[in-house]
Amino acid sequence: MRLKNFLTVDKVLSELQAASKKEILAELSQLLQGQGPDEFRQQILKALEEREGLGSTGVGEGVAIPHAKISGLDTILTAFGRSPRGISFDAIDHEPVFLFFVLIAPENSQGLHLKLLARISRILQDPIRRRKLMVARDREEIFRLLTEDDEPEEG
Repeated sequence: MRLKNFLTVDKVLSELQAASKKEILAELSQLLQGQGPDEFRQQILKALEEREGLGSTGVGEGVAIPHAKISGLDTILTAFGRSPRGISFDAIDHEPVFLFFVLIAPENSQGLHLKLLARISRILQDPIRRRKLMVARDREEIFRLLTEDDEPEEG
């Protein structure tokens, strides 16, 4: 699975401005919204907040992977954000979160959604890669670090 099929450089923020969990979800929702209507951003934010209500997506080691499903979507949306200061995100290890990878999937995307979550988890489990992501200079370097071991294109 190629992360480049789901993530683009313009969906990477090297310096999130938010200072709380609620603000982080709002900032990531805005990044995912792109050129879409404000109602779409509100739909994304509501879905992420509802998912967080079931249990934090802060997986520990400074990483959170907020994710949710929404109706009316025909493709998976992803974005990545880095918070140099770290945010209290109710992570399982009770430590601040610095690296956020958000994923919004169509309601009916079971298999692909889970494969992409697993791929993101594998990437962010690597402590060396997490350190490199924290010191990367800009969004282009972050994007390269996230996608550097993508599987080659078939064909």
